[in-house]
Amino acid sequence: MPEPQRILNYIGGRWLHPASEATLEDRSPHDWRRVLGIFPRSQKEDAERAIASAQEAFPAWRRLSRIKRAEYLDTVAQMVKRDQEELALLMAQECGKPLVECRADVVEGLHTLQYWFGRARMPLGDVLASEIAEKDSFTLRKPKGVVVCITPWNFPFAIPLWLICPSLMEGNTVILKPAEETPLMAQRIAQYFHEAGLPPGVLNVVHGYGEEVGWPLVVHPDTQVVLFTGSYQVGSLIRQETARHPNKFAVCETGGKNAMIIFEDCDFDLTVNAAVMAAFRTSGQRCVSASRLFVQESILDRFTRAFVEKARRLRIGDPTQEDTFIGPLITPEAREKVEGYNRLAKEEGAQVLLEVGRPTDSALQYGNYIGPFIYRMEHDSRKRVLREEVFGPHVAIIPFTSIDDAVRKYNDADYAFALSVCTRDYRKQRYIREECEFGVGYVNLPTIGAEVHLPFGGLRRSGTGMPSASALADAVTHRASWTVNYGTEIRMAQGLTSEVP
Repeated sequence: MPEPQRILNYIGGRWLHPASEATLEDRSPHDWRRVLGIFPRSQKEDAERAIASAQEAFPAWRRLSRIKRAEYLDTVAQMVKRDQEELALLMAQECGKPLVECRADVVEGLHTLQYWFGRARMPLGDVLASEIAEKDSFTLRKPKGVVVCITPWNFPFAIPLWLICPSLMEGNTVILKPAEETPLMAQRIAQYFHEAGLPPGVLNVVHGYGEEVGWPLVVHPDTQVVLFTGSYQVGSLIRQETARHPNKFAVCETGGKNAMIIFEDCDFDLTVNAAVMAAFRTSGQRCVSASRLFVQESILDRFTRAFVEKARRLRIGDPTQEDTFIGPLITPEAREKVEGYNRLAKEEGAQVLLEVGRPTDSALQYGNYIGPFIYRMEHDSRKRVLREEVFGPHVAIIPFTSIDDAVRKYNDADYAFALSVCTRDYRKQRYIREECEFGVGYVNLPTIGAEVHLPFGGLRRSGTGMPSASALADAVTHRASWTVNYGTEIRMAQGLTSEVP
């Protein structure tokens, strides 16, 4: 096996070992025996060093023209274009997503760089009329300071860039704490910005466990914004902590119990394919993966047969192979969690339609593999498997009778993130759009595939309602107003007198 790569923290433009010298292993989800990298187990001291570096760099960086700031993003974009296939292969090895999905992840990161580079030349604020003819009023954005980005393993290139790019372009400095499962991809991001000549301290990367180095970044009084993608439990702690600070703001994207609503008048073949993609891409390990399929009773049996047959044929295998559809789960613990929910579904009365389980292929015996688990169940809000996020290839088919029945059952959930409706009837599409709660919606599509120029985020347990991606400019800046009087006397709005005795 190849020698593991050595990964370091990136602080103040330098590659640094953690203060404690402690390290962690980055293991392949395809073959847990293989160590891909050795990376720092950073602690509070490393977090404080990164914060100090970002603070020191902030004044000069915010004074730089936003167009000049954005040019660094364009330089990185050219490097990513050069290395697309290499990055996709590295990602497949490290996080276990099939190669075709990893290519899309890299392109999404590239599009994010390009999008924010383009936005640099767009209007920064507004010119507004005043009640007083001799006054002009303006709005503008001002950067907040040090932004902490805590990112997940399942989109290890795109999501860090979703958060880094708007933060940098708007004049903030950044500390990235990537998932401990994908440190190699985070190191590549840091290397690109380093090669692009980004000033020291503008971007910093610290590796390690969330509770040991991520939490010190969250609670420190000198970090102004926390951008987090991960579990509801951790996101809730971050929101509670940031509420204690007068100068801190958090945007948390925290998963979903996503669904498709499938009507009898749908384009049937398109809908079956969309459902397979929504349920089983990334082995169901997306925050927008569909684990609930609401199917109108009149087509329930037909849809169930077609969906189960398609799922049965999906190839489970090495994520670096072109024909793999389902790769490994990220860790052995993740597989055990999914198997636990599969058992729970049976205990809660599920009619199991397909249970592939662990593959018997000896080539996959050291990986975290598990196949699709599909079951039919009547909607019941007391059933945990219909309420809790599983994060794996675990899907419930739930019948409904009418459009109001579908809306009621869909909305009876703790999460509200991604929704797809499949129908040819534009009136049904609109009714679902208006009556269902969601953050990312689709018609005749899977629940996956968001584009970078659209907001991305959910409600309820899914997040703070402040989306990521293109909408993050509002989170990493504050809007200020600026009013100028061109007259030779003071004239006040609202009829307030300007007489001073």
